[in-house]
Amino acid sequence: MSRPLIISDCDEVLLHMVVPFKEWLAESQGITFNLDGANFGEALRWNDSGKLLEANEVWRMLGGFFDTEMGRQMPISGAVESINALSEHADIVILTNLVDKRRDMRTDQLAEHGIIAPVYTNQGPKGPMLEKILAEHSPSRAFFIDDLPQHHLSASETVPEVVRLHMCGEPSIAHAIDCAHKAGHADARIDAWSEALPWLMGKLEEIPA
Repeated sequence: MSRPLIISDCDEVLLHMVVPFKEWLAESQGITFNLDGANFGEALRWNDSGKLLEANEVWRMLGGFFDTEMGRQMPISGAVESINALSEHADIVILTNLVDKRRDMRTDQLAEHGIIAPVYTNQGPKGPMLEKILAEHSPSRAFFIDDLPQHHLSASETVPEVVRLHMCGEPSIAHAIDCAHKAGHADARIDAWSEALPWLMGKLEEIPA
C-alpha cells in the first residue's frame, strides 16, 4: 500500500531566505531591500540613486544569490526536526521555484542541514507540477506546504484533494503575506513548526474518507 506524501516548499518554510538575501544585497550589491508588503518588485532600491530595480535586475539579483550565497541560508526553527519526524510516517519531496539547473544545489544544501529528500524544481504556479508529482508517486494521501498564497490557489484549482498548509516561517515578512486559509485556498495557516508538526501529525492519523 502506498504511503502518504508531503510536498514541501523550501524558502521560508524550511530555510530562511529573505533575511540572508537582504544582508547580501546590503553588504555587496549596494541595494536596500525593504519588504513592507509581499511584492518583491517594489522592495529593492539602489542605494546611490534611490531608484527601484527593474524587474530584470531583481531576477538577476535573485539568481546571483542562489548561485553563490545559498550557504547563508539557515533552517527555520524546528523545520529539520519536524520534516524528519514526518518522514517516519510519510514520504517527503521538496517542490521549489528555482530554475532546473539549481536542483542539485538545493538537494545538497538541504542534505547539509539534515533533510534528505528528492527535489523538484518549478517556475510559475505550482499546481501543474503538483499534479505531475502525484501521478508519479500515487500516494494514499498528499499534503502541500508553501509560504505563498498564489501557490495554494493554484493547488486548490489543480489538485483540490491535496491537504494544503500555508506556512511562512520568516517572522519579518509573515504579517505581509496574504492568508491563503482566509481566502479559502488552504486548509490551515500556521507559521511555526512547533504548531504545524502536531497539526500535520493529526491529519496523517485521520482515517481517509
